[in-house]
Amino acid sequence: MDATDREILDALQENARISYQDLGRRVGRSANAVADRVRKMRRTGVIRGFTTLVDRSAVTDSALAILIDARLRPETTAERFEHAVVRLPGITEVIHVTGDSDYLIRARVPDTATLDALIRALKDTAGVAQTSTRLALRVVLD
Repeated sequence: MDATDREILDALQENARISYQDLGRRVGRSANAVADRVRKMRRTGVIRGFTTLVDRSAVTDSALAILIDARLRPETTAERFEHAVVRLPGITEVIHVTGDSDYLIRARVPDTATLDALIRALKDTAGVAQTSTRLALRVVLD
């Protein structure tokens, strides 16, 4: 990784759909040269993929954005929890954190009954001992 690779990564993080021609102009290289660099970064795992960010409120009918702090039971391993939690419906992100909780879970559910079922599933199948749930009112930066 050199300074040009870092510039390319910065540009791709701002706009992953930038053309190689525009990307080359931005970093002072030819389109072919930046295309080769991007391919190499993909091949070596520096770039793991490209994604589409979706405004959930635009495509989901009145879904609640939920933040759940989860503390695992003492006998629950991280592997067991992580294997189970990624299979639960509505989960959009799972983050291992420091502090009083072990994980921060982001989820989207259509109603409180579905939230209740999700929390029960976390406790019954994922080995969670305790949860603290917050409703996200709005996202300032995503």
